[in-house]
Order: sequence, then C-alpha cells, then structure tokens
Amino acid sequence: MLKMPNWYRQKYHNAVTKLAKHQALRLIASPIIATILSVSPSWMAIAQQPPINPQPGQLRRQAQSAGNQISLNGRIIPGAWMVRLGVFDQQVIYLSDGLFRQALGVDFLNSNNPKQQPIQWFSSIPQTLVTLLQAGYRYLDITEFAQKANWQVQVNGNTLVIVTPQARIKNLIIGHEALNPPGTSTIRENRVVVDLDSPTPWIVRQGLPIKPTQTPDAPDAIAPQPTTIPNREWRITLDALTDPALIQRYTPITPAPPSLPNLIKQLPPPQPNPDSLLQKIEVVNNQTIISLSVPFGSAPRITTVNNPNRLIIEIRPDAMVERNIAWADGLRWRQQFISLGQERFPVVWLEANHTTVKLQPMPTNPNTLVGTAPLLETAPKYLAVAAINGGYFNRNNRLPLGAIRRDNQWLSGPILNRGAIAWNNSGQFYVGRLTLQETLIAPNNLQLPILFLNSGYVQNGIARYTPNWGPTYTPLTDNEAIVIVQKNAVSSQLTGGKAGETAIPIPQDGYLLTMRGTSATAAAQLPVGTKVALSSVTNPVDFSRYPNIVGAGPLLIQNGQIVLDAKAEKFSNAFIAEKAIRSGICTTATGTLIIAAVHNRAGGAGPTLAEHAQLMKQLGCVNALNLDGGSSTSLYLGGQLLDRSPNTAARVHNGIGIFLQQK
Repeated sequence: MLKMPNWYRQKYHNAVTKLAKHQALRLIASPIIATILSVSPSWMAIAQQPPINPQPGQLRRQAQSAGNQISLNGRIIPGAWMVRLGVFDQQVIYLSDGLFRQALGVDFLNSNNPKQQPIQWFSSIPQTLVTLLQAGYRYLDITEFAQKANWQVQVNGNTLVIVTPQARIKNLIIGHEALNPPGTSTIRENRVVVDLDSPTPWIVRQGLPIKPTQTPDAPDAIAPQPTTIPNREWRITLDALTDPALIQRYTPITPAPPSLPNLIKQLPPPQPNPDSLLQKIEVVNNQTIISLSVPFGSAPRITTVNNPNRLIIEIRPDAMVERNIAWADGLRWRQQFISLGQERFPVVWLEANHTTVKLQPMPTNPNTLVGTAPLLETAPKYLAVAAINGGYFNRNNRLPLGAIRRDNQWLSGPILNRGAIAWNNSGQFYVGRLTLQETLIAPNNLQLPILFLNSGYVQNGIARYTPNWGPTYTPLTDNEAIVIVQKNAVSSQLTGGKAGETAIPIPQDGYLLTMRGTSATAAAQLPVGTKVALSSVTNPVDFSRYPNIVGAGPLLIQNGQIVLDAKAEKFSNAFIAEKAIRSGICTTATGTLIIAAVHNRAGGAGPTLAEHAQLMKQLGCVNALNLDGGSSTSLYLGGQLLDRSPNTAARVHNGIGIFLQQK
C-alpha cells in the first residue's frame, strides 16, 4: 500500500471524526475507510495529491461535470469526458477510450477483464486503468496517468482543457544501423525513429495518393499513366517542436533562379521524390508533422519506448497489431491476420453475446430517409456502443437501396431478392435472400403489384412512399403519375412534372403511390374516392416473424455452408470480381454475433467476395451477410473507428447499432 503523507493522515483522521462522534464508532469506521483505500489504487493516488495549489494532473476544485470536447494544448478535439467526485471529494478524471487512444497515441493491450484496460505509452511497464461504461462510451480513469505525465487538467464549461509539457524532437533517424539486429549493417529504409526529450501526444492519419513528379520541360504533354498504384501519404503529428536545422536536413534544396531575366519559364519549386519514405517535416502551431510516402498495401506500425523516449515508425505490409480485448461484459474487440493460402488478411471484428446486447437499424436521419453521414457521427446520436455500416445507397441522391425494417415498420423495402439479416430482441437471427410482395387491392377485383417501398431504386412500375420516407416525396423521374391515399381511400391525383423539382407532401394518415413508365396508365383505374387496401408478404415467410431487418448482399453463408451467388442477387460482374475492403455481419453456432471489417491483404488489395465468404467462415460464422464495403466500411466502438483512420471513412446512409442490455 502507498505511504500516507502527513496532510493525508490529517484528512483521514478528520473524516473518521466526522463519521463517528465517539470512540466506539471511530474504531468501526477507521478500518472500513482504510480497506476501501487499500483496494482502490487510483483513489489512493488521488488522495495523495496536496489539497492546495493544484499540481499537474489535478483539477481545480468544482462540481461534477461532463462534456463532448477537449482542448489539447490549445486545439479543440471532439470526444467525451467526465469528472466525478471520488473519496473525500477528490475529483476523478475520465476520458472516453476512443479519444484517449486516437487523439493521444495511447496503445491498448490485450485484456480479459472489461473493468480494467492495460495501456502502454512511452513506458516499458504497462499501466492499468479503471473503466466505466455510460451512455454508449467506455471511459478510462486517467487521474493517476495524467499526474505521472505532468499534465495540467482543468474544466472550462463543456471543454476539458489538457496542457501537456512542451516536448522537443532531438533527432530523426531513418534506416539507421543502430536499429538493426546486432552484428548487421543493412540499412532499413522502412523505419523512422523519432527521438524526443519527453513523452508527448501523437496521432497518425492516412492521406491521399501521392502523385508522380511532373516533368517541367513539357507542361502540355500528356502525363503517362502509372503502371503501379501510387504511394499514399501518411502523416504522424506530434505535440513537439523541432529544431530548424533538423527540418532543413530533410527539406529539398531550392534551386537558384535563372540568371537570364528574359526567360519565360521559371523552375518549379523543389519536390520530394515520391518514392522516398520521408517526404516532409514541418512545424505548425507547435506541432511537428512528419509526412511519409507509404507503398500501397503497407501502413505505419507505431510504438513508443522510454529511456530514451522514442516514437518508432515501421512501414510494414502487416502493420496491424493483433488484439483481443474484453471491452465490456458480453462485448469483445478482436483483430488479427487470417490466412487464405499464401494471402494474409487483416480482420477487425467485434464479438457480442446475444444475451447481453440488442441491435437496431440506424438511418443517418431519424426523421427522413434522405441523407448520409459518417458512421462516427451517426452512432453517438443513437447512443450505440458499437456499430457497423449497413446496406447500399445512392451516393448522389443519398437514398436507400435495400431493406431497412425497424420495430415492425418498413423504413425501406428490399430490392432484387438480395441477402438480408433479420433479428428480434430475444437474440434470435435469420439470414436469407429477401423479397417483399405488396399488392394494392381495389374494387372490381383490381390488384396492382407494388414493386418498391420507400426506395431510391428507380424502375418502371408502382412504388409506394410512406411517412417513414419523410414529410415529402420529390419525383425521381419525369412525369410520374402520383396517387395520394388517405385513410384507405384515394384522396387526390397529380402529375409529378420534372424530376427533382416539386416536393409533394406525404399524408400522415396514408401514403403516396408513384407510377413510372407504362404503369402510369394504372392511375386512371383509381379515381378519387376509390377504397383501397394493401396486402404484404415476405419471401421467405420466416422474415415476417422478425421486427428488424437490414438488407445488403450478397448472402455469404447459410447454415454453415457458403452459398455465395452474387449473380442471382443482380450484382454486376465488375462488383463480383473486385478486390476491395469488405464488411460483414454473422452469427456463430453458439449464437454469438460478429460484425467484421476486412481490409487490404498484406502487400495488396482487399478480398474478393469469394475470399470474404471464406474469411467469415474462418471466424466461425454459420450465417453471414456481406454489407456495403469499400470506403463505406466502418467498424465503430465507443466513439472510435477500429478499422481505419476517420478521415478515410465515407459518409453512409445507414448502419447497424449494438446496445448493451440494461441489467
């Protein structure tokens, strides 16, 4: 147990005296308080801070508070935090773990206890932080960590202000012999070591492809098409200053201007070689930004060490660090490489116990089906602890292209007999190819098939739009015949006019029918006042038993067998053959739910659909569905994306959220 300072002994004595006014109760209270302190190291550390003149890591005294952003050395960063009162009203500082990991560069280590998270940050000995789950986030108690790191922490309204000690980069080593195994002298150009005088926050971000250097002598020439995929820029940003001489060492030399004044052409500014690992070093707002040129199929793996304090950057095709973290009761974060023949694929996934979680479809906008947003923004709106991107959508008009059913209400109907996953709140799931057959029934045995429901998929035929679509419908094609139905009777008819121009209100007590192409003549059979009814059935009928459905496709695995048939689900040949980043959802033989993201194979592109099906089977999936992929792929957990840099994730229309059951 930590030694009590004298001021703390006095405070301990005063607390015992308050609790008991006579000797007998003091004898009872004293060991109780001592026991509490002995089993709570972080509380003990808080109590050891002197009560006067706040020290680094200690908050100025105030009431409990919370917010959704921090100020880190003067820069505003979104992220959840809380301050709570601990023993003797000492304040405990909590940061959401996503913010702690991605904004400060803290490395999370494997764990089997969701109430504690081991971390590593410029230290040879891991530290363990206490966790706290609340409102879709997992918070970490960083009180002791901040104190040891000499951080100044203060609450300012909605903002937690953190000021870290000013660090300086002492040296930058590229492919240095000292980093190789003893006895070797091979220079490794795929490694950069940043020497620091003290630990400091850092972040890494993936940037855009690096264009080849243009030839200045032929400005009008057609640039040759690259035969290989260009390198990508990655930026490592540290809260540290850099000596100007060090920056100059890695800055291209500016050529002297032409000596003849009448030269029309001027030499272009110097450009770094796009194939050189280190592209640029610059200092902006007291931060040092190191820009690297990284080959396609590789990425930086970054670790920190102390004695001396160093940031070690390795460019590797297998850069992902394998993890197995118990994040919450019934929810585990895993990532590892999975082999298919000679190929290795980085897979990041979440395993959820079906008895401890609930699922919910999450359209970007709860009031309309029009709109897209990054999953990183959508999931917190629903207070989801975890999420993955869902079904397909049209990027231009931001409308859904597949099934979304929530609490027994169709938000959007399925298309093209594509794969879907259905579930109820009892932890039961069903996966298959889904069709919805709706029929409008009118007098004189008139039956009109409704082909699409609240869908952005535009084809000839009749489509139906309900208030779940939004308050209005704007025609998606020219000259649609519009039939308004209220209280099961046709109330009006009109022509939609030019596509995209006139918004037509959707009645709250009915729906709108739009008839495209040759089906527009059916409007004449539905004069104002006609009584109508709807029949609706799913195929297979099993889907009708489940209140929640999300469609995407193609179906990958059913009853333990790979059943991939993308052509049957009307996917194009190019889509079928493409190697791309993929996302998927599945259930295992034990009922565990898995949401997974598969990124580019080591040294190459992502999996084909056939490879994706095999990878999901290796995860233990017995029923699996492919979700929207590519840049849409996003795996969310407690305020962070686990599988990619946030700036590389596209806006998506909908997702599937995971919520922990209340105990």
